Amino acid sequence: AAEIRIVVTARRFIEKAKLEPLVAALAESTTIVYLEDLRGEIGVFTKLSALVRGALARPRHDAARANQPAVVLFTSGSEGTPKGVVLSHRNLLANRHQLASVIDINPKDIVLNALPVFHSFGLTGGLLLPLFNGVQTFLYPSPLHYRTVPELAYGINATILFGTDTFLAGYARVADNYDFYSVRYVFAGAERVKPETRRVWFDKFGIRILEGYGATETARAISVNTPMHFKAGTVGRLLPGIQHRLEAMPGIDASGKLSVTGPNVMLGYLRADNPGVLQPPPDGWYDTGDIVDIDADGFVTIKGRMKRFAKIAGEMVPLGAVEDLVNKAYPKFAHAVVALPDPKKGERLVLLTEHADVQRARLTSTAREMGLPEIFVPRSFVHVKSIPLLGSGKVDYVEAARLCSQSDIAQPNYEQAAN
Repeated sequence: AAEIRIVVTARRFIEKAKLEPLVAALAESTTIVYLEDLRGEIGVFTKLSALVRGALARPRHDAARANQPAVVLFTSGSEGTPKGVVLSHRNLLANRHQLASVIDINPKDIVLNALPVFHSFGLTGGLLLPLFNGVQTFLYPSPLHYRTVPELAYGINATILFGTDTFLAGYARVADNYDFYSVRYVFAGAERVKPETRRVWFDKFGIRILEGYGATETARAISVNTPMHFKAGTVGRLLPGIQHRLEAMPGIDASGKLSVTGPNVMLGYLRADNPGVLQPPPDGWYDTGDIVDIDADGFVTIKGRMKRFAKIAGEMVPLGAVEDLVNKAYPKFAHAVVALPDPKKGERLVLLTEHADVQRARLTSTAREMGLPEIFVPRSFVHVKSIPLLGSGKVDYVEAARLCSQSDIAQPNYEQAAN
């Protein structure tokens, strides 16, 4: 998609990640540059020369260069084929200033970022934002090391932490109550923060998780909760400089599909089916595909993705709301809900869960407590040892749907469901 010609890597990384077959395939069409080989070519004279050039360099304020591509990040592919998102220097710097204008981040802070920087949340929030604000930043290569990350936070006196719900829940399970004693901000994104995760962090560490919302296409952040402007269950207010519009969708009441424009909106997409050709967003507006509510105070509530709605017997059911239902009924387990074709009702809900004994009666009872109709209750359950995740921490819904469609349990039994 991006027509990459040179890959810079390290032999040690390739060995540890067991990527030898991938590198062998890449070597047929790209030049592989290993850092170990470059080390010997960088002598004292080269280092001193670079130091002098750097000291004498002057910033260049060039609007044309500001709009040139700075980075290509690929979407997570949680619902389909990943797309290359081309972000300009202006996009990244604009989002950095948008965030810095509502968040008190200063050189006395210490950021701990274990999120991957190939994901926009880890890159913009966990690296560029603190780096460009002169904040000491500690990078750790894997957010999945649930015991190590809390120990690091304690050891470096971290004051700011970034994570997804999955990772934050993992840290809370194993961390000591004092591991996050110095942390003043915990920012969460990439997936919905579960009420149980929010409760555990507040009860165990005394920390209120600040949930935000964004997309790779917007250099990451669109909205965020802050200590001054906070509303639980929402993803905060839209950042300064972002315009929005809501498009009414058939069958979905009191919400709309969100589109945004602003200085942080991408240059465009690169797709595998049309390599190297930039496809800009129409008129500079990015269609998020998310169904949202925006209240009178400007707080944004995500109802679900347009692709994450099921049409069951003519009614639109948000799969995110179904997952909230299941999480409330069984809060200590991970779950994912997918919609599969159904010959009688159009689509049906299938629950992929790490809990081996889900009871439909309990789900139905929880739905009544939440004021949800019975159509929100999945009729088929598939048990797995672990819910498939992407490297970014998001649920891999493509793999989840594949697992559910291949399972005999996922086939609906209408007589049993009726009983």
